[in-house]
Amino acid sequence: MIKKFILILLFIFNINLLLADDINIWKKSTLNEILERGELRVGLEPGYMPFEMKDKRGRIIGYDVDMAKAIAKAMDVKLKIIPTAFDGIIAGLLTNKFDIIIAGMTITQQRNLKINFSDPYLVVGQTILLNKKFKDEIKTAKNLDNEKYTITAKLGQTGEIVARKFFKSAKINTFDTEAEAVAEVLNGKAAAFVNDQPYNAMFMDAKGKDKLIHLDKSLTYEPLAFAVRKGDPDFLNWLNNFLRQIKNDKVINLHEKLYKKWFIETDWLKKVQ
Repeated sequence: MIKKFILILLFIFNINLLLADDINIWKKSTLNEILERGELRVGLEPGYMPFEMKDKRGRIIGYDVDMAKAIAKAMDVKLKIIPTAFDGIIAGLLTNKFDIIIAGMTITQQRNLKINFSDPYLVVGQTILLNKKFKDEIKTAKNLDNEKYTITAKLGQTGEIVARKFFKSAKINTFDTEAEAVAEVLNGKAAAFVNDQPYNAMFMDAKGKDKLIHLDKSLTYEPLAFAVRKGDPDFLNWLNNFLRQIKNDKVINLHEKLYKKWFIETDWLKKVQ
């Protein structure tokens, strides 16, 4: 009888320990910190059309910005955008400069070793913008893998990784911004620019119609996701449920509306040109 009583006490004690651990995990979670602070801090790098960029008045706008606004609204907190260079954005998250990265970031296994990703909110692929003077000699991406060609990409982004993987014989030049990298192709200093399909499509519509060719067959499969710090299941759970809701709620239809606004319609280009 005494042995049975002791076992019951141990069971109750262990249950209480588990409950206490759960409470501590929640108290230390980023989601709880955001709610207590009353502010969601988002890290992104302006300059990546149409995900995040500055308009003529210096305001940061874009698909990711609207997505961040929707998240903050769902949390009933204020939104604070923290502009951060992309090559230092993971370090900024890990040092708690912001709560989440919403910056058109591709899920990769290498990044996933340092940070956790939500479910994808969009899937894109890398495509190529080609200077028109090469139209007769370059018909497909494979033709670019030649030492006589120079290919540009943004430093640290997936475009650079893909360029180095697919075009081992070509010269790869990297730049701090997409604008600098694609300008090399516009002015004839490089043959091609590798970047995400949405950016390339928007650039073609805005500035590349008469000077560039869009080789729009995707070289890659790239799911884009929100990035958070490891060891934070509550925040990740909330974000995944948020994505599930906006993708399937056809009454509000937020996911489709944002895609149409930034990737199909082009009215926003007038604000940034």
